[in-house]
Amino acid sequence: MSAALLRRLAALSAAIAVSAGAYGAHGATGEAAEWLKTGALYQMVHAVAALGLALAGMAGIGAWLLLGGGALFAGTLYAMALGAPHWLGAVTPLGGLAMIVGWLLIALRR
Repeated sequence: MSAALLRRLAALSAAIAVSAGAYGAHGATGEAAEWLKTGALYQMVHAVAALGLALAGMAGIGAWLLLGGGALFAGTLYAMALGAPHWLGAVTPLGGLAMIVGWLLIALRR
């Protein structure tokens, strides 16, 4: 997939992260607020990393795993914060695993 698509999706992911973080800070309470804040942090960090890789011409599988893993990790937390069943939390670690593999692939890149 192209660096331009990765750049656009990374920017969209960052915008979603800001929105979720704002809702977590100002509109949600308790466990839901914490899930939103945690998801926003992970999603933002990985969106910015993917954006940087896209801009550097390194839009490989590692960058895509950072972006997709961040979205999956955060998305499941956001869904639970908005009322989805808690069993969805079992999917959250798959996003974390994708982010870890993405970072490892970037570290091993020649």
